[in-house]
Amino acid sequence: MVIKENISLKEYNTFGIDAKASYFCEVTSVEELKEAVALPNYPNKFIISGGSNMLITTNINALVIHIAIKGISISKEDSANVWLNVMAGENWHNLVLWSLDHNYGGLENMSLIPGNTGTAPIQNIGAYGVELKDSFVSCNALHIKSGEIHSFTKEECKFGYRDSFFKNEGKGKYIITSVVLKLTKKDHNLKVSYGAIKTELQKNNITKPTIKDVSDAVIAIRKSKLPNPAEIGNSGSFFKNPIVDKLIFDNFSQNNPDAPFYALPDNTYKIPAGWLIEQCGFKGKRYGDAGVHKNQALVLVNYGNATGNEILELSKKIQNSVLEKFNIQIEAEVNIIK
Repeated sequence: MVIKENISLKEYNTFGIDAKASYFCEVTSVEELKEAVALPNYPNKFIISGGSNMLITTNINALVIHIAIKGISISKEDSANVWLNVMAGENWHNLVLWSLDHNYGGLENMSLIPGNTGTAPIQNIGAYGVELKDSFVSCNALHIKSGEIHSFTKEECKFGYRDSFFKNEGKGKYIITSVVLKLTKKDHNLKVSYGAIKTELQKNNITKPTIKDVSDAVIAIRKSKLPNPAEIGNSGSFFKNPIVDKLIFDNFSQNNPDAPFYALPDNTYKIPAGWLIEQCGFKGKRYGDAGVHKNQALVLVNYGNATGNEILELSKKIQNSVLEKFNIQIEAEVNIIK
């Protein structure tokens, strides 16, 4: 394990923000991670993995520890299901492709989500009607202060909409080292009712889709809407879709009868944040090197040399505009590093 000084984090965050780390090291095993966390000469530690769900707004005066712990193994299986143990540094989309190659179902709707597997539970990542919690069994995490590995069940992770224990009470206390997922080996439960997936399958004359067909449809949809971080800096969806109660929704729908929405079982309503932002006129707008993507208003982009603060200021401008126009507060989905 080599510790470097004054390292640019540009290639370690998908926004491509050129912030500096005072100190930097990469760990490739749980033992190395334990050693790095316990280093006494670096009291401040900062963990980075795939760098896909963060906006860095300042240089990081700490030892930045990059998680690069790899490995996928089968911990158990029966005739219908397989339990995968996936190390934190595995790229999420590569894991999805691996599962498809082995005809394991459950992750196909979450194809092409950027980032690594270890950060997936923090965010309870999801797309097109499926969330991580649907296939999640447990995860192991290093308790930073004690250096001990703790195992967390699905219930203990307290998953919510893009939310978990690790974003709240456990924030800054644990580093996820591995995740166990339960996937199907046969009789896959395909989720294709999401309109965009249905349309894509129909376009390709697919009436009896496989898990690979669903994945291909999701990849096509995402590529048509979302920019590739390798080509233009971004963190995917910057904002959460707001969930409002019936009183707010009734007022909103009365004033906006054509607005899309999703009724949820608990008598609340999810409204697409992208639609709200687009109605406020931000889609495709550019402010210096910070901007809103031309195909998807949920995505803020770095055209090259935007600072994290410039993108943050744009996000605040959007939030204020949506609140003023619709009386709805939209929250950032990405973690803002200040």
